[in-house]
Amino acid sequence: MDDKSSRNQKPPTDPKQEQLDQYRISNKDKPMTTMQGKKRSQDTDQLKAGIRGPSLRQDYEFFEKMSHFNHEEIPERVVHARGYSAHGEFECYESMKHVTRAKFLSEAGKKTPLTIRFSTVQGPKGSYDTARDLRCQGVKLYTEEGNLDLTTIAMPVLINQDAMKFPDAMHAYQAKQDDDIPTATGAHDHFWDYVANNPESIHMVTWIMSDRGILRSYRMMESWSINTYLFVNDQGKATFMRYVWKPVLGVHSLLQDEALKIGGLDPDFHRKDLREAIDKGFYPEYELGVQLIPLEDEFKYDFDVLDPAKFWPEELIPVQIIGKMTLNRNIQNYFTESEQVAFNPANVVPGIDFSNDPVLQGRLMAYRDTQQYRLGSANYDELPINRSLCPFHNNTRRGVMRQRIDVDEVDYHQNSLANNTPYTVPPEEGGYESYPKKVEGHVIRARSDSFKDYYSQVRIFWNSLTPIEKQHTIEAFSYQLGKVKSESVRQQNVNLLVNVDKELATIVADNIGVEPPSGTHVPVSTSFASLSQYNTPRFAATQKVGVLIGNGFNDTEVTNTLNLLQSSGVFFTIISEKLGTVTGANGTKLKVDQTFLTASPYLVDSLYVVGGNFKNQAKSQADLTSFVHVAYSHFKPIGVASTGQSYIQPSGNNNLAGVVFASNTQNFGKEFIDAICQMRFWERV
Repeated sequence: MDDKSSRNQKPPTDPKQEQLDQYRISNKDKPMTTMQGKKRSQDTDQLKAGIRGPSLRQDYEFFEKMSHFNHEEIPERVVHARGYSAHGEFECYESMKHVTRAKFLSEAGKKTPLTIRFSTVQGPKGSYDTARDLRCQGVKLYTEEGNLDLTTIAMPVLINQDAMKFPDAMHAYQAKQDDDIPTATGAHDHFWDYVANNPESIHMVTWIMSDRGILRSYRMMESWSINTYLFVNDQGKATFMRYVWKPVLGVHSLLQDEALKIGGLDPDFHRKDLREAIDKGFYPEYELGVQLIPLEDEFKYDFDVLDPAKFWPEELIPVQIIGKMTLNRNIQNYFTESEQVAFNPANVVPGIDFSNDPVLQGRLMAYRDTQQYRLGSANYDELPINRSLCPFHNNTRRGVMRQRIDVDEVDYHQNSLANNTPYTVPPEEGGYESYPKKVEGHVIRARSDSFKDYYSQVRIFWNSLTPIEKQHTIEAFSYQLGKVKSESVRQQNVNLLVNVDKELATIVADNIGVEPPSGTHVPVSTSFASLSQYNTPRFAATQKVGVLIGNGFNDTEVTNTLNLLQSSGVFFTIISEKLGTVTGANGTKLKVDQTFLTASPYLVDSLYVVGGNFKNQAKSQADLTSFVHVAYSHFKPIGVASTGQSYIQPSGNNNLAGVVFASNTQNFGKEFIDAICQMRFWERV
C-alpha cells in the first residue's frame, strides 16, 4: 500500500460506533433470561405433563424461543442478496464549497463515519462470492446533516436506460422461473435472449464479460455511481456530477477458471479476504473522485450525460480526487450490521440533488419500498445500523417495531399547542431545498433519441482493452453463450456482437457453433487508457503466498524470506503434509496453517516452493507438484528455495517467466517480492 495507507493504525472511536455500542450485547458470563429479563432455570426440555409428556400449552418459554426462531429470518433482497459489510470513515482531502454546500465536503481533514456493504446481484444468499457478476457497493455516511447513501456498481454503465426496464432485466438475469436454475450466473437462455433483444444492454454485459466481472477482491474494486447527480453550492449554482471510488490497491481480477473453482473451494472467498485484511491492520482504502460538468455543457458531448448506459470518459471529463474511505473495523453481527442495513439513493444531504436521469428517478421510489417490505416496517430507519447520527425530529408515529418512545402530545404540523414544533428550517440555516431546475414538455412515455447510440461506447471499451483482456472477454462470451441451449438465441447474440467488433463476434460464433455474422462493427477507433484495468497500481502488500514446505528446510534462507514477506505486507500461509509444525535442518520450527488437502493453489496469489522431507514422501511430492503446475499454468509468480528446485525445471516447453530461484540470485527476497507485485506473467509458456 502507498504512503496514504492507514495500515496498523488503531481505528479511532467515532460517534456512530459509540451509538452502536449501546446496542451491542455480550452473553459471556451472564445468566440466561427470557426476553423480558426473567432468569431461566432450564433450557433443554419443554414443560410436560409427566416425564413422558405431552407438552403443555402454558410453556411460554418454549413458545418465546421457538416462535422467535420461526420468524428470525427476513426476506432476502430480490437483488444483491449475497453481500458483506465493514465499517470505516471518510476523510475529505479538500474543500468542495465552490460546488456543493454538503458539510462533509466542506473542509480538508473532515472525517465522517460510515458503513459499507459489498454485494453480487444474481445469486441468492447461499451462492458464492466469485461468480462472474455485476458487483455493487453501498456506502452509508453518517454525516452531521443526516445519512448520505452512495450506491455504486463495479462498472460505469448500467444494463438499462430507464427504471421501467429494471424488473425485466433482473427477471431475465436471475435463475429461470421453471426450475430455479442456474444459481449465481447469467449463463442461460433467458438472460441472453434478453440481451439479444435489448441492445442497450450489450454495453454493461461486455464489461461483465471482461475481467471486471470476476474481481480478485472487494479491496480491489473500482465502482461508479452510474447515475448523474447535481452538486449545488451556497449560491444556488448547480453542476452535473458523477462519482467513483478508486481502490488504492488498484483493480485486479481472477481468471475465469480460478473464479469457477474458487466458487466450490471457498464460497466465502471475498468475505474472508475482507475480514482478514482488516483484522491484520491492512485497512482497505478507496479514494473518492468526482466528475463535474457545468449545466451549460449538458449537450457538449457525443453522448447524453443523463444516459446511465454511457460512461463519462476520464480523458474528457477528468476525475477530481476529493477524499478517501478507509475500512478499519469488521462487523460483529452479520444480521444486524449487514443483513439489516438499508440503502436508498434518495438519502442525500443539502448540496446534493438529483438530475433527470431516468434510472435515478425510478430508483428514488423503488428503494424505500423494497426496504420497507424486506424489514417488515416503515420504521426500519430506526434500526441501529440505519439510524442517523444527527438528531431527527418529525411527526411520524406508530408502525410495527417503533423504537422511539415519543412523549409529545402533538403529532401534526402547524400547531399552536407545541408552538408549531417541530419546525421547518430555511435553506440558509441548513434546511434541504431542491434545486429549482426548469421542467417543461408534454406528458409522454418515450426515450430521448440521444440515448439510442448503443454501440459506439462499447466499441471504445473494446478498443481500450489490452490483447490479454480481449482474450479473456472472448473466453467469457464463449463460455456464457456456450451454455445457451437455443441456437437462435446464440445466433442473435453473435449478430449483436458484430456491432462491437467483427473479430470478437466471428471467434465467438465459431466457438459456440453458429454462423459467422454479416456486417461489421461501428466505425469508431477511439480508445481511452482509463478503461483498461491493467493501467492500475500494483502492490505486493496483502497478496497471499502459499508456502509449500516439509521438514529439513534451510533455516536461514526460509526464515529470511518469510521475514521479508511479512515486512512487505505480504500474507503467507504455511502449507505442508499435516497440521502441527515443520522443522528446519537447524531446528527452526514453523507452525503449519493448512495441509495439502485443505489448501489449494487457486486460493493464493503466488507460491514459495521450499520442499523438504515428508512422512509420505511420494504423496506429498505429487501434491506439491500439482500445486506448482496449477500456479504456473495460471501465470502466478513462483519463488523457489534452494531445496525446492526439483519441483520446477526449465525445459523446451516452458520459459519460466516469473519464476525466481534462490540459487540463481543474491537478492532472492527482493526479486520474489517484485514478481509478486507484477501479479501475472502473461508471456509465460
